[in-house]
Amino acid sequence: MSEEIKENTVETTADPAETVNEAPELTVNDLTAIKQVIDVASQRGAFKPNEMVSVGTIYSKLELFLNAVQAQQPKGE
Repeated sequence: MSEEIKENTVETTADPAETVNEAPELTVNDLTAIKQVIDVASQRGAFKPNEMVSVGTIYSKLELFLNAVQAQQPKGE
């Protein structure tokens, strides 16, 4: 029997040197969007009951962080 070995090649369009130089960016708006995604997912029953504790813990931390950031913002914004 002969075995055929196939090579998997992945073609990328971005220059790897450019991606290394870019710093990852995560903004407060991104975190707010994540909080909204968790809200919608939990309302739709996307999490199993045994997962709700972990999700709730992360959600609470995220909410506290966003509230603290909001409190630090000047009133004019």
